[in-house]
Amino acid sequence: QVQLVESGGGLVQAGGSLRLSCAASGRTFGNYAMGWFRQAPGKEREFVAAISWSDGSTKYADSVKGRFTISRDNAKNTGYLQMSSLKPEDTAVYYCAAGFTILGARSYDYDYWGQGTQVTVSS
Repeated sequence: QVQLVESGGGLVQAGGSLRLSCAASGRTFGNYAMGWFRQAPGKEREFVAAISWSDGSTKYADSVKGRFTISRDNAKNTGYLQMSSLKPEDTAVYYCAAGFTILGARSYDYDYWGQGTQVTVSS
């Protein structure tokens, strides 16, 4: 089992940037695939990005391609989501997740979840 804690959310102006962090404890983080999801008020949780545990390959939702970058530092047991050119539509609670499905894009592909961190983009 792995425990995940997100941080780095906040209030930013449209066009700005934020880097979210996902600190992991428990089993070696390098053994897990990692993903990021988000949920806006009144909407279902949606896939944002994923990164494999093997070769570091990545996958992104079309809505964030070219703006967001997912990465991980297994030595630090930490995952990241670098967000740039933020839009008001990006406002949501962001969750990191860990599991064993390579580049999973569905919530059920992941076994462990953080508590979420709020990202609000003003216009």
